[in-house]
Amino acid sequence: MLREHKISKMSSELKLPIAPNILIVDDVPANLQMLADMLKAKNYRVRPVPSGELALAAAGREVPDLVLLDINMPGMNGYEVCQRLKSDPQLAAVPVIFITALNDVADKVKGFALGAVDFVTKPFEFQEVEARVSAHLELARLRQELKRQNERLEEVVAQRTLELAEANARLAILDRAKSDFLSLISHEIRTPLNGIMGVAELLLLNLSDDSDAAKYSEMYRQSRQRLMMLLDDALFFTQIGSDASTQARQPCRLDELLSRARLQAVPFADSRMVQFAAAPTNLGLVQGSTNYLVRALQSLLETAVKFARTGTIIKLTRITAPGEIGLIIEADGLAIPLELLPRFFDLLAISELIIPGGGLGLAPALAERILTLYGGMVSVENMKPPGIRLTVRLKSAE
Repeated sequence: MLREHKISKMSSELKLPIAPNILIVDDVPANLQMLADMLKAKNYRVRPVPSGELALAAAGREVPDLVLLDINMPGMNGYEVCQRLKSDPQLAAVPVIFITALNDVADKVKGFALGAVDFVTKPFEFQEVEARVSAHLELARLRQELKRQNERLEEVVAQRTLELAEANARLAILDRAKSDFLSLISHEIRTPLNGIMGVAELLLLNLSDDSDAAKYSEMYRQSRQRLMMLLDDALFFTQIGSDASTQARQPCRLDELLSRARLQAVPFADSRMVQFAAAPTNLGLVQGSTNYLVRALQSLLETAVKFARTGTIIKLTRITAPGEIGLIIEADGLAIPLELLPRFFDLLAISELIIPGGGLGLAPALAERILTLYGGMVSVENMKPPGIRLTVRLKSAE
């Protein structure tokens, strides 16, 4: 008794596979018995029934893994039984193999249309029956496994989607808080800063007219200019994060964008005694928002000015490519250290003083963010003789 208990417990733990359950439907007892004996010999669980009505009742009690179904039966024929099986959501996936003496193509087409997976023609050979049964049971198993895997995958995707949505929501809150903070700082710092600058200007006015006074005045002017540009760029960065993505893309004339950007960059260029060459014309239409693209181009022009030698002229050249309109900005003067080139457009990544009078500030990063927002891009490279080349590419709207 103890040995039997141990064997039973081991079988339960091993979870031996259950033999497939096959429902056989045929009104001829000899055929029914023959098929049942054949399939039992192959260790299938067999349930033979002699009519369509009994077949539906048996399938309702326990869903079969496969149905062998005779077509020509009195009362409810095989076609009707198959139709009823396929109309039941619990039984629709069960494979049905018709057993029939009919050999007409129209009969087979009708059977396939009702959802049958195969036919066995009477008189049948057991090897054929067993081969078709085995093949369709395996196909059904694979379909069920695929369905389970898809369901598991859908659950995983749904869970990951939910997690991503929650993470994005948290990031949006943090990004908004960061933008609000930067905006507040940019606005509020101007009030005390104006007071400091006012006092500094008064003190400079009271200095004697000598070389030291001129030197201090120039230092003050450059520092004031850099600080105000940094504040303006920081404030613009907050706008990009908060509302730029909602800006509708519209056709913009690149000539007009460049003209406005060039005009706004002229005061800074004049302070460095640098000029801009005449802007190219007939540049075409690009996609974006006018205010943002003007700001991006202005930032790049002012960046070029920082690398230009005093008295030089910054060149502006039009380039084209399929689906794109571009602009090359070239400044003769200083080169970018090779180790800093990959980080040129990173936000605050380049803190080293690679140009006289200070660093790059936020201008390159600001321009790169705006251009990327509208499907464009900007790259930088050193030239020989020393200088830099900025290449701007924007999506054409033509």
